[in-house]
Amino acid sequence: MPRKALTSVSPVDGRYARHTEPLIDFFSEYALFKYRVRVEVEYLIALSGLGLQGVAPLKEEEAYKLRGVYMDFTLQDAEAIKTIERTTNHDVKAVEYFVKERLQKLGRNDLLEFVHFGLTSQDVNNTAVPLSIKEAQEEVMLPKLRVVIEALKSFSDEWKDIPMLARTHGQPASPTRLGKEIYVFVERLEQQVAQLEQVPFAAKFGGATGNFNAHNVAYPNTDWVAFGNKFVSESLGLSRSQTTTQIEHYDHMAGMLDAWKRINTILIDLSRDIWTYISMDYFKQKIKEGEVGSSAMPHKVNPIDFENAEGNLGFANAMSEHLASKLPVSRLQRDLTDSTVLRNIGMPFSHTIIALASIQKGLGKLILNEAKLKADLDDHWEVCAEAIQTVLRREGYEKPYEALKALTRGNAEVTPASLAAFIDTLNVTDAVKAELKEITPHNYTGIFTLPEA
Repeated sequence: MPRKALTSVSPVDGRYARHTEPLIDFFSEYALFKYRVRVEVEYLIALSGLGLQGVAPLKEEEAYKLRGVYMDFTLQDAEAIKTIERTTNHDVKAVEYFVKERLQKLGRNDLLEFVHFGLTSQDVNNTAVPLSIKEAQEEVMLPKLRVVIEALKSFSDEWKDIPMLARTHGQPASPTRLGKEIYVFVERLEQQVAQLEQVPFAAKFGGATGNFNAHNVAYPNTDWVAFGNKFVSESLGLSRSQTTTQIEHYDHMAGMLDAWKRINTILIDLSRDIWTYISMDYFKQKIKEGEVGSSAMPHKVNPIDFENAEGNLGFANAMSEHLASKLPVSRLQRDLTDSTVLRNIGMPFSHTIIALASIQKGLGKLILNEAKLKADLDDHWEVCAEAIQTVLRREGYEKPYEALKALTRGNAEVTPASLAAFIDTLNVTDAVKAELKEITPHNYTGIFTLPEA
């Protein structure tokens, strides 16, 4: 095990580093520098194409080489920026100087003072961060979530005809089908993903206090609002917030975090349900040679994957809750509280991705114990009461609910024989009696059809 895994303060960089490694390229300090460099470079390229006085356009080859500064960004480059930062004591200014150094190597000293032209640090941060979140969500988070959704879909199809005793308030209730109960989570997750994907990735880009003051005083004949909209949309793939203070108002980011909270809450519900089914012996779990479930009890195979998922999802939601409620609040035109909080934006995603890995692993261990599901149904013939009294309602039978209540409520002795004997006492036709006797806990499962793919 690498020393870092043993010495990290946070488990997301230590114990669980193998799961969170894909997020390094989006939420690490290295990644933040890379995204800032990307914004500065793309801004300079866009600015050079405006035909402004004193700004000679970059040739296609020059723009290609300049983009290589962020496309080929290395840890050594990040360390070079950190070295500059030790002097500037300002990380965004250090990025500006770094880009200027690379620009000098291209022989374009005439453009040096147009790096970071008219911008404040938040024009860079409030574009770099949402861009990193957008790409992390699209390239890592949603693909990992969809793996879990597809596994659930597969189980829904495999178990669509498996009858199962439902439990409402923890008590035996009208039977259902295992595949349908799994598909409940598929539908919930897919609906929340659809809502998540509608949330814009908003960016602030408008100078020191959001009005393009410096841009406008230097070049008053340029439509800077149109330029900013086009740059943020076409060069960065984000949505520019039109009226801002010095910082992005973060309302859409809060909406995105809230959407992930809802997804995580559904996954907590799933984890607890599967945990409960395992405790009920509806599922066995595959074992791995050499593993132990308890330090004292050799027989145990604990549902630790779903417990791990539940814990990490809860932690992710707690951080998302703070970020979503804190970020949109800033004193007057800005304070610095958003900056230090926003540096933790990768944490809820890290704990979520750990949980997704645990759920995927846990689902892969499940072995259906169909005999137990059948036995539970056989032990609870009283759940046919709803079916029988409903048919009797159809037949105009007097007080059918009360009749079945007297027979079944609190009666542990309801059996196929006692139910058949009860049916024989009913003042209905032989055909209806035969119909009622066909009802069993195994076939009284209602309607469930998997949606077409």
